[in-house]
Amino acid sequence: MNTSEQFLQPPSPVTLDGHGVRLVPLQREHAPALEAAAADGELWKLRITSVPEPGAASAYIDAALQGRDAGYMLPFAVLEESSGAIVGTTRYHDILPAVARLEIGYTWYARRWQRSHVNTACKLLLLQHAFDTLGAKVVGWRTDNFNHASQRAIERLGAHRDGIIRHHALRRDGSVRDTVMYSLLEGEWREVRKHLEYQLARPHAA
Repeated sequence: MNTSEQFLQPPSPVTLDGHGVRLVPLQREHAPALEAAAADGELWKLRITSVPEPGAASAYIDAALQGRDAGYMLPFAVLEESSGAIVGTTRYHDILPAVARLEIGYTWYARRWQRSHVNTACKLLLLQHAFDTLGAKVVGWRTDNFNHASQRAIERLGAHRDGIIRHHALRRDGSVRDTVMYSLLEGEWREVRKHLEYQLARPHAA
């Protein structure tokens, strides 16, 4: 099988469920709940994130759905099981079927759910679907060079730091960031899955 056939089918909207979270296809009706999640911590004030500011959630979702329809994004709303609330969002992006690659990003959670089980559970579900169902050969991440919390979170997953692309992308304030790139190969997934399952089995998994 050549690399262009590694995705058995183009990624399509799907619900991923387990480990205390549910990832559901992002829809326009999720806008009020996303606004409420972003308000917990006023996350839009962070210059190193893309969290929508008040009144902008609908446009944020529309842009994600345009990416979905164009075939290079697959966005999710994140529900926390015990509360039933939408607590944030994440997505696959830069989906490249020809080289069996996709990235995970645009991830953010309400402040009260940061450093909880939510991020670990989401990453486990997304990685499992990417490698075991879609046939990905590599999953990537990218983050702002000043987003040290994001870098630590990605590294805790077991991802490899590939390097820095300098003067790479605009921030929300108009400045230009350097981008730190990470990746996880298919051959590394088995050990990473064990590590994430172990983290989730511990009290207060993060």
